[in-house]
Formats: sequence, structure tokens, C-alpha cells
Amino acid sequence: MKKTRTYILLILIATACSSISAQNGINSPFSQYGIGYSNLPYNMPAASALGGVVYSRSAFNSINPFNPASYAAIGKETFVFDMGLSIDMTTLRDKNNSLFDADGDLGYLSIAFPLSKWWKTSLGVMPLSDVNYQSTQTSTVNPGGEVKTKYEGNGGVAQFFWGHGFNILGNNQPSKPQLRAGFNLNYLYGSLTRAVTYDFTASDTTYFMDSRRQKDTYIRNLTFDLGLQYEQPIAEKYHLNVGLNFKPHRSMTVKDNALVYTFVTNAATEFMRDTIFPANGSDSEFESQLEQPFTTGIGLSFQRDNMWLVALDATFAPWSGLKYTESTDVSIFGQSPLRYDASQRYALGLQLLGDKNAASYFRRITFSVGGHYENGRMQLLSNGTDYKLDEWGIALGCSLPMRKGRSVLNISASYSSMGTTDLLRRDVFSIGISVGSCESWFVKRKFN
Repeated sequence: MKKTRTYILLILIATACSSISAQNGINSPFSQYGIGYSNLPYNMPAASALGGVVYSRSAFNSINPFNPASYAAIGKETFVFDMGLSIDMTTLRDKNNSLFDADGDLGYLSIAFPLSKWWKTSLGVMPLSDVNYQSTQTSTVNPGGEVKTKYEGNGGVAQFFWGHGFNILGNNQPSKPQLRAGFNLNYLYGSLTRAVTYDFTASDTTYFMDSRRQKDTYIRNLTFDLGLQYEQPIAEKYHLNVGLNFKPHRSMTVKDNALVYTFVTNAATEFMRDTIFPANGSDSEFESQLEQPFTTGIGLSFQRDNMWLVALDATFAPWSGLKYTESTDVSIFGQSPLRYDASQRYALGLQLLGDKNAASYFRRITFSVGGHYENGRMQLLSNGTDYKLDEWGIALGCSLPMRKGRSVLNISASYSSMGTTDLLRRDVFSIGISVGSCESWFVKRKFN
């Protein structure tokens, strides 16, 4: 029976690998740059409710892939299944217009279990970035007529992780200092399609013709990250927790396939006329570069048992996200306006901890509140002006115990804002739900 349940969960993860990379997403012009827009770590309700605090967080009944050392906190005879869903309601605004859109997605899916008393492992999948946008711009051209420029893109990148956590000291005994270490092996996979179509409305095509630029990017790469957590008991009721996470610098290669051509339309049917790229029998496929910056995450939390917890995170990187560089002699879409400059993220969270031994169910509920600020989330050059688009957000949530306190249901509600109406502002209200199911799968029953 246990083997059957394991096979079912592995099938669910395999299914999620394809479903996560094929989610619909919200129309977001910001996703047209780089490899798309990333919502990490706010895709996890337990993390989102604390404002995005992740580095010092660990629990026996939930999985925290943002610090692999946390896997070592999983019980030695338990199997954890953790899954999250989210609903995002987004409003885009500039000085004159606004647009509302909503969408629901699978946030992540993961499992964790022990390999020995001191060695725990976790497998899971979650979206890394999303590309989904569509917009049209109309302008006038000479010698007469208008051109409608349509920008569109879709796709995304998902991340499959296989992590390992190790108990170095303490072996999860609350009265002793705890030292945990871990690492994640991450497989990035997905495809991105971007296109720009020029539709000339003038009847005279002597000088202008309809044309399209299209590029498909295929990502299949490996990365890894390292984590440490240290927990120090203070007196009898207090604990100080420190968490560290490191993502080493990584240069990777991705495959691109591009096509630039003119076309004519007859009776709603499009016919290709001339191919501009590739030209002279050259190959439409080429390799581009993807670069992960060296990223450092530091977390600190202070807890009083069964009472409260306050936590702070800080993340530092030379730039935000993965840096994509097109490597062709002929630029398909022109120079990217995206700027890769220093980025910092700060998160602060507070929890009122539930007492698992309380007779009242309400007193066993954990309540969370938090906020975050990200300096240099995205930086763009538009019409000669550099825009540094920072992001801030607030959140609250609760953790509802189930099955005598071993399993938990997390609910979060958050609001975030990025950008400015001088260019574009993105306001998002999100509701997240996750279930951390903790089962005793490895207990050897004894009968007299």
C-alpha cells in the first residue's frame, strides 16, 4: 500500500511538471523581457503570509525549497506531501488607462521523506517564470498610412528540484543546538515564444510590407544552490534561528530558433513572401546565453515557544533573476531595454504561534503577517529614461492544524505593487492555499 501511494505521488509530480510549464498566466507586459516574470518566493502561501521570509524557516510538516537545509527538520518516520494553489487578480495602470485580469495557477508540488535518521530528501516542481503578454501599438508612417505593431508572447520556465538535507548537530531535539546543511539540484525546463507583427494599412506596398519577427527559446539547464540553518536554544522558552542560502554564479547555454519574414494576406489566409532571417541558407537555430548571478540570502528569526516568532530576510544579487543574452549577428528584436543592475530584497514577518496542546481549536491556529520590499526588481530604459521599478507588498495568513496537528492547511492573502504610472504600474492581490500533509509511513508496527 505504501509503495502504491509513493507511485501515485510521483505520477502527480510528473503530471505537474507539464501542467506548471503550460499555465495560462496573466497578461503582463513586464514578462516580455529576459525569460519572463518570476513570482518566487511568493508562490508558497506559508512564505507569502510572512512577507516572503524563507531562509530561517523549517517545519516537520511542510517543505521549504528556498533553503534546502530545512529538509533535515522532517521527522525520521514521516512522509510529507506539500501542494499550493494561488489566485492572482492583477491591475495594470498608466496615466490614462487601466486593465484588470485574473488567473488561478498551481503554485508548487513537492514531497519529502527520510533516507536515514540524519539524511532527508525532497522532490518537487514549481514555476520559475511566466511569459504571457499581448498588446498593439498604432503609428503613422510616410509616405502615408498607418502601421499596427502587435507584440505577443507566451510560455514559461519551470523548475524541478531534488534536494537533500542533513542533520549535522542536534538531530531535531528542541533542547539542543541544531545545525543543518543541504543542497538542491535544479533542472530548468520550458519554452518561450515571442513575436512582433507589423501590419501596414496603406494600400501602396512599394515601400512597406507586412512582416513578422518570431523567436522560440528552449531552456534545458541545471543549477544548484546550498543552504545552512543553525538553531540555538536560549534559556528554556526561546530559540534563535539563522539561515543562509547561496546560489553560485552559473553561465548556461540555451537554444533559440528565429524567423523574420514578410507576408501577404489574402482572404484571411497568410502567405509567406520573403525570408529575411535566416538568409543565404544559414541556420535558423543558434545558441544564446543564460546567466545566474551569485546570490546570497540571509535570514534571522527569534521565537518564543508556543507564543510568537519574528523573522527577517535579506537577499543580495548583482542583478534580479536570470540574465538572457541573445547571441546572433542580426538582432531579432533589437536591443533589449532591460538593465541588469544590483538587486536587494528585504522581508519581515511576525507570527502568533498556535499551541498544539491547547484544548481550544482556535488557540491551535497560527496567525502570520508580513511585508517585503525589493529594490531593483526590474530596470528598464524607455524613451531615453531609466526606470528603476521597485516592488513592495504586504500579506497576512493563517495555518490551520489538521489530523491532530501533524498536517496543516495554510491560507494567505497578499497585495503587491511594482512600477510607476509614468511607465506602467502592476498591482496584484493574491489568495493562496496550500496543504502540508504529514503521514507516518515508516513506522515498524510491533505486535505482542
